[in-house]
Amino acid sequence: MLHQEFPIQAEGSLPESKLVTYIQDYYDEVAIDTRPLVLICPGGGYSYTSSREGEALAMQFLAMGYHAAVLKYSCEPAVYPTALTELAASMLLIRRNAENWHVNPRQILVLGCSAGGHLAASLGVFWDEDFLAEAVKIGPDDHELLRPDGMILCYPVITSGEFAHRGSFQKLLGEREEELSEKMSLELQVSSKTPPTFIWHTYTDGSVPVENSLLFVCALRKAGVSVEFHMYPCGGHGLSLANRLTRNRGGDAVQEECTSWISLVHTWIEHRYVEETGG
Repeated sequence: MLHQEFPIQAEGSLPESKLVTYIQDYYDEVAIDTRPLVLICPGGGYSYTSSREGEALAMQFLAMGYHAAVLKYSCEPAVYPTALTELAASMLLIRRNAENWHVNPRQILVLGCSAGGHLAASLGVFWDEDFLAEAVKIGPDDHELLRPDGMILCYPVITSGEFAHRGSFQKLLGEREEELSEKMSLELQVSSKTPPTFIWHTYTDGSVPVENSLLFVCALRKAGVSVEFHMYPCGGHGLSLANRLTRNRGGDAVQEECTSWISLVHTWIEHRYVEETGG
């Protein structure tokens, strides 16, 4: 396995920003030439990146037979668009190494939890904007290199409107919050070019209301983008795997009925990507 750390630095990056890869070895005797890769953006309200939503998820995707990577992106005092530029640079790094790492270049997905979901979805809606191409130094005809093939959003921060998790936007935008608030309300930025999306959330999330996901689902449907959405009746915020493997120090973040999301997303990836492309 290529378990390696790659420094990811953009304008405004903090020194510790890095991409951690979990690339499975290739074996001639195994009839798998390439694998999907899931690029994970942990949550943390743009204040930090949660360890509970990083490697534990990567291990699940490895067990499914996929590659994984975890981006420890810059949070406060870094502000927009630093984290998004780092995510774009990470996507570019993966695509440029796809052949050597035996990654299927049509099966690179981004996953984000909470504020990391906002970051992942930001790449999903802004991947073709010129400012992002310029930031990672690719040509105007190479935008597709930054486009995720799919998105997995776990209780994501989406809207800056009525149901906003205000703290995330304050940390992300800093002094430019008023100026950029509407642009970063991602349900307003969805288009037909937004990638297919899998989303899950809980009805009782008291930190990031489920309306964040509902607004995004409605926008995706209106744009004709395929979406699978699961709303669980119970559970707080920041569940990660929702089992004892990601239980927090306070003994919370365990919700048995929500643990099915990881098997559901496995089925979604297999059906939409692996089976359809013959991978």
